[in-house]
Amino acid sequence: MQAEIITIGDEILIGQIVDTNSAFISKELNKIGVSVYQITSVQDQKEHILKSLKEAGERSSVVIVTGGLGPTKDDVTKHTLCEFFEDELVRNEAVLNHIEELFRKYITTPISDLNREQAMVPSKATVLHNEFGTAPGIWMKKGETAFVSLPGVPYEMKNLMTKSVLPKIVEEYHRPHIVHKTIMTYGLGESAIADKLEEWENNLPSFIKFAYLPSIGSVRLRLSAKGDNKDALMTGIEEQVKKLYPLIGDIIYGEEEEDGRVEKQIGTLLTDRKMTLATAESFTGGSIAERITSVPGASNYFKGSMVCYATEVKVNLLGVPQELIDKHSVVSEAVAVAMADNVKNKLKSDFAISTTGNAGPTKGDSDAEVGTVYIGISTPNGTFAQKFSMGRHRERVVKKSVNKAFELLYKEILNF
Repeated sequence: MQAEIITIGDEILIGQIVDTNSAFISKELNKIGVSVYQITSVQDQKEHILKSLKEAGERSSVVIVTGGLGPTKDDVTKHTLCEFFEDELVRNEAVLNHIEELFRKYITTPISDLNREQAMVPSKATVLHNEFGTAPGIWMKKGETAFVSLPGVPYEMKNLMTKSVLPKIVEEYHRPHIVHKTIMTYGLGESAIADKLEEWENNLPSFIKFAYLPSIGSVRLRLSAKGDNKDALMTGIEEQVKKLYPLIGDIIYGEEEEDGRVEKQIGTLLTDRKMTLATAESFTGGSIAERITSVPGASNYFKGSMVCYATEVKVNLLGVPQELIDKHSVVSEAVAVAMADNVKNKLKSDFAISTTGNAGPTKGDSDAEVGTVYIGISTPNGTFAQKFSMGRHRERVVKKSVNKAFELLYKEILNF
């Protein structure tokens, strides 16, 4: 069983917004055994939408459309669906009552006729209640294919998918099981991992598919299986994972289904050991702290961060001696060590991370080449810093450095 997603809106095609809806829909469909065959983005133009609906309907059992359900003239999805289904719009009193209630309770501007027009829906449609907005979801069928139209507002779409669309698909369609297991690794590139896993990969059962998903500083390894017997699929994948760990266990830091992000794993280690962490960041600008605090419960182990971007802030706030900077440069091992030591002492933490470097495009307060970074790690047993050359692309330098900092810290916490 397969589905297609059609996103409607000029704002997507011109890059004004990022299409996060398709990622959410794909992931949720996959959980119930529906594979996404294609994702298409089209303009708010009737001819393009009609063509996309026709082509998607010929290939897939479920077509999910997002966007174009607003009250203004550029939102043409409902009118296009009527043409596609040879239907007409009719007023739905339940939707109208809901819209009027939303305006009474939560919206200060007066309700207009445009707002009331949101209650006009195709007569052949099953209306899906949108508790958070004025545009209802729409479910229509042509033959065996379901066409589902949802608002483009992410939180409205997500609620409709979870409470209405997914249960209806489960009820109406027989689906296979799709099982994934994603292993998170750090510190080794895709090709180097592939060399280690060549024999293991060549001997995988035919029903298991394997994929490398590389990103800056880490590689995810995904095993996937599809079939009617979920227990057999899961057992098969777990057997292969057990064979994987002896081969690359030293670079595995978690499994994605368990929130395998390295910052989550670090948080778990610190919590288990009843230890704490602080950070002092220069060129990374708080990116390390942002990822740490994205983990629920980080307040149990994260003391805080000092973002000392300018040299004078490193001296006046963090307490790095000016003579140390004059002697070694602000981008140096000595300064990274001092930053890590000082933030650990000031915030009274067990561990600390520091970063100082030159992310570019110019050299700034140091003569160090663009891409030169130092990452400091302070532990209960001492402090060290390592030098890295992260290339010349500013964004890549920052991302690689953040991932490397987590990698270094993770290894150190394992010793306690």
